[in-house]
Amino acid sequence: MRRTKHKVFISYHHYNDQAYKEELLRLNSLHNIFIDTSVDTGDISDDLEDLRIREIIRDDYLKDSTVTILLVGTDTKNRKHIDWEVFSSMYDGKINKKSGILVINLPSTGCNYYTASHSEEKEEVYPSNTSWTNIDNRSEYERRYPYMPARIIDNLLKDNVKISVVNWSKIASNIEILRFLIDKTFIDRQNCDYDLSRKMRRANS
Repeated sequence: MRRTKHKVFISYHHYNDQAYKEELLRLNSLHNIFIDTSVDTGDISDDLEDLRIREIIRDDYLKDSTVTILLVGTDTKNRKHIDWEVFSSMYDGKINKKSGILVINLPSTGCNYYTASHSEEKEEVYPSNTSWTNIDNRSEYERRYPYMPARIIDNLLKDNVKISVVNWSKIASNIEILRFLIDKTFIDRQNCDYDLSRKMRRANS
């Protein structure tokens, strides 16, 4: 059966997590899962207005990508360019429309929690889990995901946004899970009503 490959932009902290980006691309080359459209957005000036920054990233860098994979390590949430890429992925531009977002927690975070937001995901990805908890407050998300960018948590709290969070170990042990999650993220992207109220980062911290 021929499977549709989606255009994916990978957002990550270059200094800390380059090895995981390269491993993800290696796995992709072996299993033919997605079309990588990632480019470096690091040369965009933060002297520009928010609107102009997101237009440049959405239309010149993310272009026609439809899924953004966010690799979360220990310093991801503090990087301004990652915030810009996530914001621009959520932004419904005039030329290129909003993307779906899939979060992969890297081993450096020490995280064992995960979030399943798409139909059939619980059965397909976590068949042994028979007990699920609904989270409706920010403090609990911050406790479970201490390295998660604030903008992602803003949207995990929204009922009409579907962002799944999976751990790297789950992807590494079964690469077909990545194919499944990218496809589901692509399908649900148009119905995501993202919270874009948070101002864009102007500096790393």
